[in-house]
Amino acid sequence: MLYHLFDWLKREDFEFPGIGLFGFITFRVLMSVLLALVITLFFGKKLIRVLQKKQVGEDVRELGLQGEQTKKGTPTMGGLIIILAILIPTLLLANLNKVYIRLMVISTIWLGVIGFVDDYLKLRAKRIAQEKGVPYRKGDKDGLAGWFKILGQIGLGILVGATLYFNDNVKIWREYIGTPQAAVADSTIKKVELNGETKYFVETKVPITTIPFVKDHEFNYSKLMPPSWRDYTWILYILIVIFIITAVSNGANITDGLDGLASGTSALIGVLLGIFAYASGNFFFADYLNIMYIPNLGELSIYIAAMIGACIGFLWYNSYPAQVFMGDTGSLTLGGIIAALAIIVHKELLIPIFCGVFLVENLSVLMQVSWFKYTKRKYGEGRRIFLMSPLHHHYQKQGYHEAKIVTRFWIVTVLCVVLSIVTLKLR
Repeated sequence: MLYHLFDWLKREDFEFPGIGLFGFITFRVLMSVLLALVITLFFGKKLIRVLQKKQVGEDVRELGLQGEQTKKGTPTMGGLIIILAILIPTLLLANLNKVYIRLMVISTIWLGVIGFVDDYLKLRAKRIAQEKGVPYRKGDKDGLAGWFKILGQIGLGILVGATLYFNDNVKIWREYIGTPQAAVADSTIKKVELNGETKYFVETKVPITTIPFVKDHEFNYSKLMPPSWRDYTWILYILIVIFIITAVSNGANITDGLDGLASGTSALIGVLLGIFAYASGNFFFADYLNIMYIPNLGELSIYIAAMIGACIGFLWYNSYPAQVFMGDTGSLTLGGIIAALAIIVHKELLIPIFCGVFLVENLSVLMQVSWFKYTKRKYGEGRRIFLMSPLHHHYQKQGYHEAKIVTRFWIVTVLCVVLSIVTLKLR
């Protein structure tokens, strides 16, 4: 909103000190981070007090984990802080006419509502149990049904996939392969002067992604379809988007089991996605790195900066010992945001690398459950691969302090992020 206000004032030749700064993405990125930090740090404490007053406290199951009882009563639904700290800077500082900004704002609200309703229903179930004087056990038919959350994630996947595939403002510039004479004659081909060299580019809406560590690093999804079916590539593309959003969102949700784990990991991943968005949205960086140039994508850096600031600010209260938990309100939202951003910047095949912690946490649960069911059916007694899943609880059972586990998971994420950045040039 401020961006549009100052843009209008500039067109009206209104003299206002610093009005031109809002035309620079780098300035608005820095302002977005700072504003998100201010919102989380100054308003986070007030929200925590409100949650405490409303008795929005975490209920802890007896799992035999070190320090689990100290978490009992800690306010949850703190993801509201993260969502507000993402949306407010974005709405104030970003160009709201850009399709990517609109898509991410809708995605944030979409998953935020699903997570909030889930947390609220759990709280209501706890209150009802207290009023009836019966013991409340976390997980006893409270919250949203699992299928309903999956349905919400599928709905978001359809929205994101359909927008990216069909929206006329979603385009990619690819270098034109042909004669200069033909390029000059075609008015749709863009001519660009780079370091004294003339290059020609054509806008395309081909559904492509980036393959890491490969020299010819672009892959067209339509190649997965038989030639006679390629008019229906959009169906395959939307199904892929649905799978990615559902998997990453649930992975972040599972990872949110220790103080600061999900928020710190998400902040580090956000830095990587911000680099990708800024590089792909800047023509000269994209040409230097030999990656696809995506017009208008640079504006998305402002949204990502707000996400990073929100996660870092939330860590002030969520680091060990946590004063607030993000709940499904935050974890489902952050996972969905990361997935949607990766798809928008066409780096979804890198998700297993930079979301390595989410992936391993997810796999640990799948492996544990599958092996337990298999051995129970075969031997009559369920057996386990890990002492407990998700993986972070396995290390807790081994006696590691949760602060040490979280720090080491952050270090692993840093390594994954650095490796993902290296893929820009290592082919």
